[in-house]
Amino acid sequence: MKSDGLKPLLRCTDDAPNQRSFPITKIRSKFELTNESSNPIPSANSSVPLVRLDRLSKAYSEAGQNRIILNQLSQEFYEGEFVCLLGKSGSGKSTLLNLISGIDAPSSGHVFIRDGEQVIDLTRLDEHQRTLFRRHHIGIIFQFFNLIPTLTVLENVILPLELTHRAKSQAGGRTRAETLLDQVGLGERFNTYPDKLSGGEQQRVAIARALVHDPPMLLADEPTGNLDTEIGETVLSLLLDMLRGTGKMLLMATHAQEIARRADRVLHITDGLLVNDTGT
Repeated sequence: MKSDGLKPLLRCTDDAPNQRSFPITKIRSKFELTNESSNPIPSANSSVPLVRLDRLSKAYSEAGQNRIILNQLSQEFYEGEFVCLLGKSGSGKSTLLNLISGIDAPSSGHVFIRDGEQVIDLTRLDEHQRTLFRRHHIGIIFQFFNLIPTLTVLENVILPLELTHRAKSQAGGRTRAETLLDQVGLGERFNTYPDKLSGGEQQRVAIARALVHDPPMLLADEPTGNLDTEIGETVLSLLLDMLRGTGKMLLMATHAQEIARRADRVLHITDGLLVNDTGT
């Protein structure tokens, strides 16, 4: 049985060239319609969702039985909104984040992500292509930080730029990493190693790392779940302040109702279904 935890972002170690285009057979342009999709992909503009789920399902085989985790989910997410994903442990919150990020592939259905003037069907890319796409377009914040212990704070933040070969080609890469660390209050800890930081400090490094490549969306899996209440509130406020006015979309999985109250929208995963919070 597979874990419901979000898998580490850095598990792939390929050295593919810095390339943001993919084979045309793997991508549907803004005007194309796949046979499996229930709706055509519209042209990209401000009214088009940044992410669209179309009948997305995930099931695992367990003891000879087919266990459905997510069942025919359809939902849209837009630029600049903070969406909170609630559900009990094991309900499929992390599984959904895995599917949207391309870390995992669905059993059926589609994940469409807008990229400039085209819309990418993420589910039609192979694992290697999804990894490259994720490195450029998605930031992920993990519950347990997932910092590299042998790298300094600054090196951890620069790492996504190294993976996309942008750290050297962009003179401002290091400057951006330093600026983000200043913003999260760690401007004097560039050369510190993760084991010398508190949990709250490590999560602030993780926030800076998730933002350094300027992705249009952030996925956060219980980012305050490993922190005490006061520090968790500080980290959440910091994250929301940093995102305000940037147009970035934040989708956060959590158990905490107090976090949900700060979101623009709240969705619940119940019995494999995604249900809008009616506010009642």
